[in-house]
Amino acid sequence: MDDTRYICVYCGSKSGADPCYTEAAVWLGKSIAARGYGLVYGGGAIGLMGTVADAVLAEGSPVVGVIPRNLMAREVGHAGLTELLVVDDMHERKAEMTARASAFVAMAGGYGTLEELFEMVAWSQLEIHRRPIGLLNTAGYFDGLTGFLDHAVTEGFLHSAHRNVLQISSDPAVLLQELL
Repeated sequence: MDDTRYICVYCGSKSGADPCYTEAAVWLGKSIAARGYGLVYGGGAIGLMGTVADAVLAEGSPVVGVIPRNLMAREVGHAGLTELLVVDDMHERKAEMTARASAFVAMAGGYGTLEELFEMVAWSQLEIHRRPIGLLNTAGYFDGLTGFLDHAVTEGFLHSAHRNVLQISSDPAVLLQELL
């Protein structure tokens, strides 16, 4: 039986315009492995997704990818993982990733990354799960988002306790220390 604990990482299938995002993905992957965790993620071989997976694998920790059939070609399913699960749809993908995760981390990405992050935050708020959630704020990528969340608290749409569900750091090692 595999007793590995996994960090679920949500991030882009693109690398971004600034190489600092790729550097952060490598650093996050190494930090996950250094803490004795494996990675569960969206299963792609490209962009930040592929970079974080490769970094965890390079450090000798297991990586589980979960990818829907219709994204195998678009996100280029990673053939070198410890385990690659090909599932029917996004709902099954997210359910499998969530089931395996001890904690969640989002780093730079687009709509998909944000959707996955906010689903986990909403589920935490609703007490569907009690696992820690982190935001890797590389180069201030999420500054606008965190400002909006602060505004939602000020305007009375978000309790400060729920705002504080998200641990935020620009340093992957510090973020993981706060989460785990």
